[in-house]
Order: sequence, then C-alpha cells, then structure tokens
Amino acid sequence: MRKYPFSRKARRWSVGLSVAAICLLASSAQAAPDEARKEELRYLLEQDCGSCHGLTRKGGLGSPLLPENVSETSDEALLEVILEGIPGTPMPPWKFLLSREDAVWLIELIRKGVDHEG
Repeated sequence: MRKYPFSRKARRWSVGLSVAAICLLASSAQAAPDEARKEELRYLLEQDCGSCHGLTRKGGLGSPLLPENVSETSDEALLEVILEGIPGTPMPPWKFLLSREDAVWLIELIRKGVDHEG
C-alpha cells in the first residue's frame, strides 16, 4: 500500500480547491453584458439596489455596498447573495432577472466603487 504525505481528507480538500479554482477561472472568462445591458444594470444598481442599500450605497435597510465593505467577501459569496437572496431578510433573490454574467459585472462595479455614470 502506497503512503501519501497527506491524509485522505486533506487530498479531498485539495481536489475541491482545484475544482473551485478551475470554476472561478472559467466564470471569469464568461462574456460580459453588452453596452445596452450594462446601462440597464447600472440603473438597477442605482435604483433597485439603492432602494435598500442607499442611493450612495452607504447602507440603509441593507448593508453598505462600498468597495471597503465587500473587500473581504469572495465573489462566489457575493454571487450567492445576489442570485439567491438571504432567506428571512429583505434581500430577495435576483436570479429571475439577472444572469450569472450580469451579477459578476455588478460585483465588478461594486468592487471598483463606480457610480452609475462609470
């Protein structure tokens, strides 16, 4: 029987991280929304998200959506919140109106701190 330097659990964890990294790289290669859709998304971020997170994104009913407030949160976690919502809170799931690519692009805007003009 061959001896491995890592436990079975550690090897599974390593494989899981590798798969996650491949998925993240694949998702970052997805096409960005076209210019017309980007304008719709900017409006959605300003108006719809802004209705809870504040028009200046400094918070309100929802948490602040400023670069410094999301810097410690992974893209996958932000995608989960945007697309699936947060049960038991006012944060609704947006997966019925937004594609994964739309949500990724919105996250990029939030991380950059770009206003709706940007």
